[in-house]
Parts: sequence; structure tokens; C-alpha cells
Amino acid sequence: MRDHDADVIIAGAGMAGTTLALALASAGVKPLLVDPQPFDAQLADTFDGRSSAIAYSSFRQWRAIGAGEALAPHAQRIEQILVTDGKAPGPSTGGPSPFFLRFDSGEIADRSHGEPLGYLIENRQIRAALARTVIDKNITVLAPAGAKGLEVAAAGATLTLTDGRTLSAPLVVSAEGRFGVLRKAAGIGDIGWSYGQSGVVATVRMQHPHQGVAHEYFLPGGPFAILPLTDNRASLVWTESTDRAEALRNASPEAFHAHLMRRFGEFLGTVEMAGPTFVYPLSLSLAERLVAPRLALIGDAAHGVHPIAGQGLNLGLKDAAALAEVVVEALRNGEDIGAEATLERYARWRRFDNVSNALAFDGFVRLFSNDNPLLRLARGVGMAAVNRIAPARRFFMHEAGGGVGDLPKLLRGVAI
Repeated sequence: MRDHDADVIIAGAGMAGTTLALALASAGVKPLLVDPQPFDAQLADTFDGRSSAIAYSSFRQWRAIGAGEALAPHAQRIEQILVTDGKAPGPSTGGPSPFFLRFDSGEIADRSHGEPLGYLIENRQIRAALARTVIDKNITVLAPAGAKGLEVAAAGATLTLTDGRTLSAPLVVSAEGRFGVLRKAAGIGDIGWSYGQSGVVATVRMQHPHQGVAHEYFLPGGPFAILPLTDNRASLVWTESTDRAEALRNASPEAFHAHLMRRFGEFLGTVEMAGPTFVYPLSLSLAERLVAPRLALIGDAAHGVHPIAGQGLNLGLKDAAALAEVVVEALRNGEDIGAEATLERYARWRRFDNVSNALAFDGFVRLFSNDNPLLRLARGVGMAAVNRIAPARRFFMHEAGGGVGDLPKLLRGVAI
């Protein structure tokens, strides 16, 4: 086989793929990114309505790999999270259940070193900041050029691109998302199902300050979340049945705003739309394996989960941190980074966390997306119990912040 073009070729220059590239480059490993879309598209101020809740451990990783400074101006600290099981949000409506959960970053400040519960950042700002950092670090990007096929040999892997070029490396990583070419080419199946729900997402500007408080209401159609953004805006994630979500998308602006205010309540004053409305179908997808010969999966290529807990991107960023650490340690030990033994270390590290979280989120969807009186009472009592038990509250806050378990070094803010 010819000399390798890179140590690691990453197919997919989205948020997980660029994070992995930066993590590897920070340790002296040579990554190469390929993507079917022009890379300039990552820098474009294209609004798709989506924002991500970023665990404080994930933001530590971005700081450690040199992207934190570019992201900081766009990151809204989440200081509190209020969770209510109710039929209508807002204290003025009288609809919510009396059972609720309140998480406050002050309770875990001693262990989180003053970090918030997390950060809320628009996806377009994350993509642009990571892309600019990739350019600043002189990481090679071939785009537009998608993955077309993969051949594996004893000495390495050869990736064929859609433009006919071929590239070789000891390891190829698929960060292509749920419908990537490489997972299918490697014969890795997936397990999953549709929830029959869609997420209606929009950005609004509020009259009164949100003070960094995130609100989540569990309603019969699905969760309704009000997530704080910078400049006193909020990202709305409104989960409904697919038919209902499509009706909302097709409603007139006046009708949509009226529906929104009934859901939103009046506790943050007048709400104005700050962009168009988008609808995204919701489903579960879990890859049956995380690795194949000279191939590893990260991000949505490995797991696509329901947004009920806001942890989808954080799981992908954990994948990137874990795989980068495994690769760097293997190189320093003189090992083949694409060998089965090396990749299995990554798979063992991430398998349980990915599967257990995906199934937990699936359980939450089934538990909370209904109005069964007995289930509603049981979940309300459970929420009230957790709210009264300080150690339980602190555990859930550390878990949501990514501060629990066998964390990769980058998630602890430690260089690899």
C-alpha cells in the first residue's frame, strides 16, 4: 500500500467530526476531513432553528482543543432547569402539576468549579466556530467530497471519494450521521424506530430577562422546552405528533403565535418570533457495533436519540474525546491505531454509555408523552421525591453535566 495520506481520515465535517479532528491535531496526530458539502457552508450564517444543550464537560473539551474562545460569545450559561409535568406551562395558567423539579448550578459549584449546568448554543454558531478553528489549525479538509466506498487491508484502509479520488490511512472514522455510507458499507446494521413525533423548533425573543433558566414541560403530545439563548432569546423545542407538528408548520404566523402563547404562558412577557419555524422527525437509531475493521463510528453514525434530555450532541462529543484518547495512546505505544484490539478499547469505553442513555431517553419518552392519570401521578411523585432529596438532585446535575463516570481526559479539561 502507498504511503498514508493521514493518520486518521474522518468522513463528515459536522460538529462531532470537526471536534475529533481538533482533538487529534491537539496531540500531534494528523487528521484529514472529508465532507460532501462545501466546507464554506459550515461558516455560513444559515439558520436551521436548532440549538444544542452543551454539558459543561463538553465545553471543557472545546476549550482544551482550542475552540472555546470562538464559542464563548455564543454560549448562554444555563444556571437553573425547571421541569414540570403539566398540561400548560407558565405559572399564570394554573395548568401544571404541583410536582416539579428544580436544578440549580449553585448546588454543585464546589465540584463543577463554578461551571453552569450547561450551555445553550445555536448549532450554526457551533459549526462555524469549529470550522474556523479547523482552518486556523491548518487541518486538511477535502470538500465537497463524500465517502463512496472503503477497502480494508492489513496495512491500512483505502477510502474512495465521490469525485473518484482515493485516500489511505490506518484508520477511517464515520461521522456522517445516521444515513452515512461507511456504516452501511461495513455491514453494520442498526436498531431503531420512529416515535411518531416531530420536533417543532423556533427561536423567539422575550420581553423579560430569562436569567439563564431553562424550562421543560412534559405534555401529552411530548415535551415542550424553553431554552435560554444569548441576547435574551430562547430556543423552543415543541414536540407533537407528526400530524400535529405539520399542521403547526403550515399554520399562519398569527395562528402559530397564538398556539405558542397558549403553550408558553405569560411569565416572560411578550414573545416575538426571531426566525422561521422548522419541523424535524424524531426517531431512535443505534448502530449494532461501534467498530469494524479499520473503521470507527462516532456521533449520530453510532447513535441518534430523542432530544427529550438534550444529550444527543454530548454523546457524540464523548465519542470524539474517547476515540481521540485511544488513538493517541496507541500511537505513543507504537500500536496500530486501526487494529481490532485498539478499536475494541474505544468500543468498550463507549458502548454501555451510549446504549444505556439511548434506552433511558426512550423510556422517558414513553413515560412522559402521555396523559395516563396513574402514570402522571407516579411520575409526579417521583419528581417531587427527587426534588426533596439533595444528593439525588446533585447526582442528576452532575450526570447531565457530563461529570459522572469514566470520563476521557478532554472532558475533564486535560490535554491528551
